[in-house]
Amino acid sequence: MAIYYALSFLISFLIVYLLIPPLGKLAFRLDFVDKPRKDVERKIHRDPIPLTAGFAIFAGFAATYLVFSSHMSGQMFAILGGSLLLLFIGTVDDWYKTQGKDFPALPKFIVQLSAAVIVYFSGITFDGFYNPFSGEFVGLPVWLQFILTIMWIFGVTTVINFSDGMDGLAGGLSSISAVTLFIVAIVKGQSESALMAIILVGVSAAYLRYNKPPAKVFMGDAGATFLGFILGVIALDGAFKQATVLSLFIPILALGVPIFDNVFVVARRFLQGKPIYQADASQAHYRLLRAGLKPKQVVAFLYLISVCFSLSSIILLLLNV
Repeated sequence: MAIYYALSFLISFLIVYLLIPPLGKLAFRLDFVDKPRKDVERKIHRDPIPLTAGFAIFAGFAATYLVFSSHMSGQMFAILGGSLLLLFIGTVDDWYKTQGKDFPALPKFIVQLSAAVIVYFSGITFDGFYNPFSGEFVGLPVWLQFILTIMWIFGVTTVINFSDGMDGLAGGLSSISAVTLFIVAIVKGQSESALMAIILVGVSAAYLRYNKPPAKVFMGDAGATFLGFILGVIALDGAFKQATVLSLFIPILALGVPIFDNVFVVARRFLQGKPIYQADASQAHYRLLRAGLKPKQVVAFLYLISVCFSLSSIILLLLNV
């Protein structure tokens, strides 16, 4: 089984690692690049950067998943179908960025919700939890299962996308979270979730080879929303299954940095009367930059916090509460 996971990691890593350079050259020919803008605080890079890594990430994940998954199922095609929707709308959003424009939030919102709904109807749901005192399973009403499932997938998709503001940040946080969810799935004996998680580690690690400071390529909204979507699905299909009230916090802690940071950001925007989807420089990484840290220090600090959250989630798992 270890060889099975090692090969999944290696192949997904190699696909992304080999695809990014030619896709980057194509991006320059098509002018599909993120250009620096002095009037935008979030644009801290100085040279045009290709926005095509998201295609390589999706290709690496999808190809490896199709090859190594133990069975073709409706859930597999729902996951890949939802991913394609996000890749499409993310690419449109990224194209608007190359023109110095902002894509309207409503179409993105509708497509991201649609991707989550597809996954829900494939059978990947949050359907309840075990009472730690009686050991009985507490099933949730169908309407509540639907709401919580959609909110979770949509929420994780969004927070990973919001975290993609510095070289190496979103890819690194996604890698750390995926490693954590892989360990959780292994401990729980959930091979399909473990497979998705280790493939996600592979594609994220390969992307980081090119995205570490100073970045040579970006994954754009297409790649960031894809990573968030898959992380949300892995947690639903793995960590949330057979969960007790306390162990529900395992996947939340595994994704602690992007979740808690962006809950703060969304609450702040809401209180200030700003649109929740309006991009600004209020995330933790921008605040740390303004506090005087250098970009590499900011990324290292947030990695450290993410590892601490992940270790906490693993301790909670091992306590079996």
